[in-house]
This record gives sequence, structure tokens and C-alpha cells, in this order.
Amino acid sequence: MTAREGKDRPLTVHHLNELLLICSLVLLIAVAAVRVSSRSGLPSLLLYLGIGVAIGQDGIFDVQFDNAEMTQVIGYAALVVILAEGGLGTKWKEIRPALPAAVVLSIVGVAVSVGVTAAGAHYLVGLEWRQSLIIGAVVSSTDAAAVFSVLRKVPLPSRITGVLEAESGFNDAPVVILVVAFSTPGPVDSWYVLAGKIALELAIGAGIGLAVGWLGSYGLRHVALPASGLYPIAVMAIAVTAYAAGAMAHGSGFLAVYLASMVLGNAKLPHWPATRGFADGLGWIAQIGMFVLLGLLVTPHELPDDFWPAVVIGLVLTMVARPLEVLVSLAPFRMPWQEKALMSWAGLRGAVPIILATIPMVSGIDGSERVFNIVFVLVVVYTLVQGPTLPWLARKLRISDTETASDLGIESAPLERLRGHLLSVAIPPESRMHGVEVHELRLPPGAAVTLVVRDGKSFVPGPTTVLRRGDELLVVATDPVRDAAEARLRAVGQGGKLAGWLGTGGGPGPRG
Repeated sequence: MTAREGKDRPLTVHHLNELLLICSLVLLIAVAAVRVSSRSGLPSLLLYLGIGVAIGQDGIFDVQFDNAEMTQVIGYAALVVILAEGGLGTKWKEIRPALPAAVVLSIVGVAVSVGVTAAGAHYLVGLEWRQSLIIGAVVSSTDAAAVFSVLRKVPLPSRITGVLEAESGFNDAPVVILVVAFSTPGPVDSWYVLAGKIALELAIGAGIGLAVGWLGSYGLRHVALPASGLYPIAVMAIAVTAYAAGAMAHGSGFLAVYLASMVLGNAKLPHWPATRGFADGLGWIAQIGMFVLLGLLVTPHELPDDFWPAVVIGLVLTMVARPLEVLVSLAPFRMPWQEKALMSWAGLRGAVPIILATIPMVSGIDGSERVFNIVFVLVVVYTLVQGPTLPWLARKLRISDTETASDLGIESAPLERLRGHLLSVAIPPESRMHGVEVHELRLPPGAAVTLVVRDGKSFVPGPTTVLRRGDELLVVATDPVRDAAEARLRAVGQGGKLAGWLGTGGGPGPRG
């Protein structure tokens, strides 16, 4: 049954069952595609888009879908979830030193990228200036889903991942403003008017996002919910609230949701690993649904005509615009040329540019279908090139951070009546807690290791019990020392038994 045939038939329970069956099969195929992607190194984005193309027009099921407005709405909703998941996983201690560079890269860098890419599209491909500016703005946004998924698999120094992750979370806001301005019928506003709008919307979005994130984290820490499963739902609801409040206040909802999620992700909330797992699952569903829908929207037999224009514009973007925006934006910051080179290649594009390319289609701009096709081909081709080669380039530039110890996985469950917390600590393979005796943890008074789980067997440890990689610990801590106990555990995980002496933080160490 095609979409057009379905319009002439009343919706029944039988049709709903068919729809649910198709959706579940698509999800199962997409989950299997994740496995194929991890083994082959092929970006999962391409596999999801391929599923959408395969079941869409010119495909196996020939589903006729051409609703750009619905795609835009669903894409925005998916992007909110993806930004929320990315913000929840962003560590403040890593991103804080990178904020100035990321902000400059997200504003000045976007301006440079739009100008250079638009000039290339106009003079080399022959597009009209409005179409060229739209393409320049659309492809200037690095994709949060692509950056988060790729960078967290590449062992890079935190100063690089911090800049790139923050940039991908921040630059959606100014890019959306520019795309909407260029896609509005009539003359385009002057550059200083656009700059003022961008500054105002960013300020409103940042203020609302930080406020909602702080209020939400404060409430979740001080109000005990009746079930642990409600914490993940509450966190995601707070993040979505930040987006809605920011957008309704005529600010940047995307910036608001990212900042609110980052505040929540660093607030040490109860049942945190469960929340992260829930958000990660929602993020995967959002990516899969968004990519499949975008694959449905494209018309494959129209793509060959726009292949070479997309390749040319992509060359201008990756070889000229992106390196230039990195050099100009990061000129005030002292960074080695190797790191700038990697950042120039790590401007990953994904579904966000394709979603933004639906804005001129909804607005009825002339040539918007061709703009969409060019952006689609560009994203597919250069995702296939950039994503798999990023780890190789990091090794060649000798900036892979393979010596960094893995952080501990710590889950906190509040013990309301006992006025304490139960910390579940997982020791990863690279942790420097391996080989440390329990008494060498030097936990503050009021905290103690009560149980160790090793190779599926649990036992009560003694002071001289040696901890090993793969162990899981249960640590009980009273309310006043809960934060100090977690800080000390993380410090030992990073610096070993001499964490206090080595300046790793987390308490006095040897004086324990």
C-alpha cells in the first residue's frame, strides 16, 4: 500500500497493525544496520538513509512520500532529542576550557563558511545567489548526532573533543536563523540586522536553557520520585521544556535544550546511568526515524543530475570553507597546527543539513527541490569520506590520546530514610584503580566499600582487598560526604593510589 493509495481508504485497526508491523521491521533492520556499521566502519547514517530510499520512491515498496512540512516538524523533534542526549553526555570539566573557542567557531566560523560556500555555489555551479546562500547556510551546521557518535569512539584529547562537541551543539542556532532569513520571500535583511537577531536569540536561548536546567536539577535532587523509572522521563521532559520555552520566547530553542541538558548531565542526579541509557535509546530512535524519513522524502532518479554540483560544493566546503573558518576563528587561541588540521576535517555533516534543506521547500522558494537534492548528495558523499578517515587522520597527526584512563561508571541511588546514598561503581579496563587496595582509596569518614562483585560472585572486602579491572563496587556514603566520596573515587580511577599527591584532585589522598 502506497501513501497515495492510503489517502483514499479510511484508517482502521487493521491498517494500524500494518503500520506498526512496518515500523517494527524498519527498527529491527536499522538496529541490525548498527552492527554492520560498527564492523565495516560505514557510517550508520548512510545505512538508515539507504533503508528510507529502499522503501520509498523508486524503491522496493514504492512509498510515495513528499510531505516536506511533516518531515521538517518530525526532524525538529528528533533534533531536540539528539541535542538533549548529546548535552547529557557532555562533561563540564572537559567542555569548560573549550567554550570560548567553540562559541567563536559557532558564530564567526559559520559566517565565514556561509560566505565561502555560497560564493563557490554561485560562481562554480551557477546557482542564483539566494539558492547559494541557502546551501551555504544549510551545510555550515555540523551535525550533533554525527559528531557525538564519531568523536566518542576516537581517543582524542579533551580540548579537541570539547570544542567540536560544543560547536555542534551551538552552531545549529545561528544556522537555523540564517536559513529561515534566506528562505523568507522578499529581500533578505542586512547583515547587521541578521547579526543582531542571532545575538538576541542566542542570549535568550542560553538564559532560558541554563535556568531550566538549574531548576530541573535542583528539583530532581531534592524531590524523591516514587519510582526510579520516572527519573529518565523527568530529565527528558525538562530538556524538552527548555526547547519549548526558548522557542516560545523567540530565542534559540536548540541552544536552550543543549545547555539545559548539559546542566542536568553534570548535576549528579540519582539513577544517572539508567537516565543515560534511556536518553541514548531515545537518541538512537530519533536518528533512525529521522534518517529513514529523509530517505523517503528524496526522489532517487532526480539525484544523478545534481551529483557533480554537490561534489563541487562539497569540495569548496571541506577543502576551503571549513579550514578557513577554523583558522580565522581559532587564531586568537594557542593551538598546534595538527589540532587545527584535525578540526578542519572533523566538521561532520549529517541529517541536520538535510532537515534544514526542507525549510526553503516549505517556504516555496524557487529551486528548493534542487537545493534539497544537492544537500542530500553532499551529505552522503562526504559523510562516507570524512567519518571513516577521521581516526586514521588522528593517528597520522599523532594526537590520539590513548593514554587517558577511562572514567568510572558511578550510579547513585538515594537512601531517603537512611539519609545516605548507595554508589554503584564499575571499574573499566583502562582505569588506574586496578591494583589499588580498598584502604588506599582513602574515602572520607562516612563512606565505605561494602560489597565487591567479581566474575559474577560477590563478597565483602577487607582493607587489603585488591581491586581489579571489571570489578563492581557498592559504596555507602552519608549525605554530607556523598560528593566527596564520588570525587575521590573518580580521582583514584584517573590517577591511581597517589591521586592526592599527583594533583589529580578528589581529596587529600595520602592523609585519608
